[in-house]
Amino acid sequence: MTRLLSRTTYPDLPSYPERVIQFGEGNFMRAFVPWQLQQMNKQRLFQGSVVMVKPRGGQMDENFAKQDCLYTVLIDGIAGRKTVREHEIITSASRLISPYSDYEGFLALAEDDNLEFITSNTTESGIAYNPADTLNARPPSSFPGKLTALLNRRFRLGKKGFVILPCELIDRNGEKLREIVLRYAADWGLGEPFTAWLNRENTFCCTLVDRIVTGYPQEQANELERELGYQDRLMVASEPYLLWVIEGPSWLPERLPLVQAGLNVIFSEDLKLYREQKVHLLNAPHTAMASLGLLAGLQTVEEVMKDADFSVFVRQLMDDELLPRLHLPKPELQAYAGAVRERFMNPFVRHELGAIYLNSISKFTTRLLPVLLRHVQETRKLPRLLTLSFAALLLGYRGDRLERRDSPEVLAVFDEAWKTSDPSLFIQIILESEVLWGLDLSDIPQLTEALKDDLRQLEDNGCRAVLRQRLGGEITCND
Repeated sequence: MTRLLSRTTYPDLPSYPERVIQFGEGNFMRAFVPWQLQQMNKQRLFQGSVVMVKPRGGQMDENFAKQDCLYTVLIDGIAGRKTVREHEIITSASRLISPYSDYEGFLALAEDDNLEFITSNTTESGIAYNPADTLNARPPSSFPGKLTALLNRRFRLGKKGFVILPCELIDRNGEKLREIVLRYAADWGLGEPFTAWLNRENTFCCTLVDRIVTGYPQEQANELERELGYQDRLMVASEPYLLWVIEGPSWLPERLPLVQAGLNVIFSEDLKLYREQKVHLLNAPHTAMASLGLLAGLQTVEEVMKDADFSVFVRQLMDDELLPRLHLPKPELQAYAGAVRERFMNPFVRHELGAIYLNSISKFTTRLLPVLLRHVQETRKLPRLLTLSFAALLLGYRGDRLERRDSPEVLAVFDEAWKTSDPSLFIQIILESEVLWGLDLSDIPQLTEALKDDLRQLEDNGCRAVLRQRLGGEITCND
């Protein structure tokens, strides 16, 4: 019988002192932060591990304890037109703590002077304020509430602060996290000395992360375990590509020598342009292809990129509608766009369109809507492919063709709007909804008519036929 990956069965694996607190034990973080620490550790540049904190309630995955937090990262993909297939046992994660079952153990992390960094990935909704949280809660429900409690304990012990590197995919994540912590400090009456210490001794960095991590390779697990020679219920599959942009002080690269280790990490004074590049050239095509691809019967990103029609759609969308609206040097953007298309073709990563389609309205608002607005402002035309993907998204949210998974508030708007038999009225209701978009889109010239026409054609002719007709061209906006 294949033995289980653990320190008992593999006693010679190295271990390192805890230097990083990581809120989040999910697939992405395990293939991102500890993996990078491992690359530094192998070069004797860091010599540290992460202690993981479970940010949400519920049962602990018993495999973390059984495997002593050892797990395998499988790197499968294409890099520089070469196939990469690597695996590595990660030894830079030490243990997993749940504040829900061991709150004092969680707060005791404040006592360890070796701990100097905090990272997190608690999903886009994790950096949020909960007015019901209190300092007496054991624990506070929100991630920022837990962090505030930990920082307060650290302050009371008279110790140094932390460098805090949130990885949640929201704009200015470090600043927003700091604002919420300060709000809790005021609500909980932690006092001016704590606030002064927080501002003086702690560094909240804004960051941008980029790596496609598909998680546990369920279909290949048995074959992989035979190949590896051990059982691993925590193994996680990832692409080779990685990018971490960190906006922080000039002394940080020396304390966190990621670049020195040869990792694709950028320390920048302003990550805005990098965020736009990633959001609008990686995330935006994902969102644009999801509803169209699902309506055409496709299931994965790889299927989209191998499809004769959809591969052209992705290239034209990026080259004609997305890339021209960004403000980094053109050669840099073209190189990144080429790398993205190569990543989309990764045969080892099964990236489901259904997963990308989850919460599509907020994704469209963040990833595609700014490009649409900028395109109209700068060219006086509607971007045809982006507009078609918008129409496909609206059709999918009727719920009779695609499975909708979004917030109750979003679905309620669509359910009410779809009650009308007048297509123009439906589109008007949707475009005017600030619940959906954060602003009124009904004044964008020609958008209502373009969406109405695309919806009609999608219903009458089918997604693929419409896509073939619409590749290329724009709609002139007449005021």
